[in-house]
Amino acid sequence: MKTNPLDYQSGFGNSFASEAVAGALPIGRNSPQRVAHGLYAELLSGSAFTAPRHSNLRSWLYRRQPSVMVGGYTALAQPWLKTGAKDGQAAPPDPMRWHPLPIPDEPADFIEGLRTIAVNGDADAQTGVAAHLYLVNRSMGRRAFVNADGEMLLVPQQGRLTITTELGILEVAPGEIALLPRGMAFKIDVDGPSRGYICENYGAPFRLPELGPIGSNGLANARDFQAPVAAFEDEAGSYDIVKKYGGALWTAAAAATPFNVVAWHGTLAPLKYNTAHFMTIGSISFDHPDPSIFTVLTSPSDTPGTANCDFVIFPPRWLVMEGTFRPPWYHRNLMSELMGLITGQYDAKPEGFKPGGVSLHNCMVPHGPDLAAFDKASQAQLQPQKLDNTLAFMFESRWRFHPTEFALNCGAIDRSYANCWDGLADNFKQE
Repeated sequence: MKTNPLDYQSGFGNSFASEAVAGALPIGRNSPQRVAHGLYAELLSGSAFTAPRHSNLRSWLYRRQPSVMVGGYTALAQPWLKTGAKDGQAAPPDPMRWHPLPIPDEPADFIEGLRTIAVNGDADAQTGVAAHLYLVNRSMGRRAFVNADGEMLLVPQQGRLTITTELGILEVAPGEIALLPRGMAFKIDVDGPSRGYICENYGAPFRLPELGPIGSNGLANARDFQAPVAAFEDEAGSYDIVKKYGGALWTAAAAATPFNVVAWHGTLAPLKYNTAHFMTIGSISFDHPDPSIFTVLTSPSDTPGTANCDFVIFPPRWLVMEGTFRPPWYHRNLMSELMGLITGQYDAKPEGFKPGGVSLHNCMVPHGPDLAAFDKASQAQLQPQKLDNTLAFMFESRWRFHPTEFALNCGAIDRSYANCWDGLADNFKQE
């Protein structure tokens, strides 16, 4: 690649500009009659042309060849990748949990290693999300992926990823996340067996949540999101382009790399974020607050306050509440929650929920602390306590998640999950 791939620009929702060759960015107009250095001008739109200015997502790319330089597409089979509620299975309203899935021994790149766990919504209607795992042990090489159905939020759990995009390179490790725009080509290289989670978002693009009475500071700060600087591949040779389109995969042979953007500017860019920079808000008096205060990114729906999807994290934090049951209470929610664990223990499930695992609690499915967590928290001598060496997250959606056939039959489902609440006795005493 030409230029330093580890340079970044900071800010979420900013208008960025970057060039790998001096003078490649036009001055004063987006599409001059002749672009400098013999480049082509191309617009990538992530929102409708008439979207409000504050939410309009678009970037101008100045590239060596336009992205139309791709041959005809043919179908590509990938039996574990699913899209929308139509590809889900009927499942009872039970709490569900999966043990960590092993990374396969047979060679698998990012596309081959995708496994869909749960789906909802409809990509064509631009609603809902899909939750995937990636189980990868080799790099993509001269193979690129373009998702025309939705943006992709990657949450690594094991292994560092090098993500080459049309706009530059992101290095993303466990504890960090990457947000890849809909329709933008990328490829992923790994340095060993790698596992993680993906939220494929068909709805409104993820954005920072409003802070309301929190004020102007707190949660995730825009300046901590990093976009890459321009970089382009200079090596000759063909590329395999794989496109996800209408829930199916299609492949075409391109004569040259799609990573040939020499300069770009705009508001639509791939981003990375380190969750260690999240400013956690919590109670400093009593009671356990709603998990919405841990929202990093939100994809709003047409109902204010009821998200198409929220991305929520549970990072290291202090607990100081007095006279309070500190773990999450028992609850039934309107929102459906799919949860993963990156590292450490989750305080409400200290034993059965392992890093790399998944849990699913759909709309109005009751859940909460297991017996051991309840007993410990009920009897603890309440002193300031640091929850450390832990990181969990949720994809929380207004739409019910439908587990896939793979998820129900992969052998990793925890058939004894509900047993974690055995022994919660009726301790009622009528005085």
